[in-house]
Amino acid sequence: MSKTIGSRIVVPEAFATSITREGEAGRQWIAELPDLVEKFCEQWRLVIDGAPMHGALGLAVPVQRGDEPAVLKISWSDESTLDEAAALAAWQGRGAVRLLEMQPELNALLLERLDFSRTLNDVGIEEAVTVSGRLLRRLAIPAPPGLRTTAFMAEKMVQSMPERWERYGRPMPRPLLDQACDLAQQLSQTNGSLLVNYDLIYEDVLASQREPWLAVDPKVAVGDLEFGLAQLLWCRLEDMQAQNGLAAYFRLLTETAELDEDLTRAWTFVRCVDYWLWGLSAGLTYDPARCEIIVNWLGRK
Repeated sequence: MSKTIGSRIVVPEAFATSITREGEAGRQWIAELPDLVEKFCEQWRLVIDGAPMHGALGLAVPVQRGDEPAVLKISWSDESTLDEAAALAAWQGRGAVRLLEMQPELNALLLERLDFSRTLNDVGIEEAVTVSGRLLRRLAIPAPPGLRTTAFMAEKMVQSMPERWERYGRPMPRPLLDQACDLAQQLSQTNGSLLVNYDLIYEDVLASQREPWLAVDPKVAVGDLEFGLAQLLWCRLEDMQAQNGLAAYFRLLTETAELDEDLTRAWTFVRCVDYWLWGLSAGLTYDPARCEIIVNWLGRK
């Protein structure tokens, strides 16, 4: 393809389909996305040099700014993406992808380019867990103002989980749901002050020349760091079971991230029940079953 400032992109069909499920607002945003990419290419003097990539909510376009390879990321605005720029700015490239430019009101970020062909999904589970635990702790800096708290999120879970449990066919025993709600109510009273990337997953830790591994695509809150471990269990759970077992990797994560074990168990139980219900709402098949395994294991402790 020719490399010109302001080149128009073709939005990947799978990404467009996902966002247009949000209704008219989603359809309009997708229709405007090529113009947004062109706008920021002109504003930040970028040259597109690769095909667009995407996750669930964000489009990532490989670009060059002069001799510097970078990525232009523009995300659909929802509760989970609104604080990405604030988190990346706070980390200043320490443990995470470096933020080069931003326009938060349009959810547009210019990021350093990492090696998106290599993630922690590509290494053995022992290394992946060890790197992730250390990274979870490293990213836990004093939080910038204005972010949601883990306590607030726990209170929202208390309010929503019983209704979702009914709506999705009572997928777990009522005592288990009640236990999750009771724990969430207790956790809504905590007052931690750390920046927590609660969506740190193996595929979002990319190889880099600047550091061996750096986090991308954070979803953050302020509060207890123990809130941020659960997804590192339900991702690659089968690998853990095939090697040393869930208990061994839970212990390795808590030790490398320097977490309080009891608080980690409580938050992980609540988050797994919450994600179990969310997974059913999204039509997922494997993740609810993984959450059930983790919740049952925690319940026996």
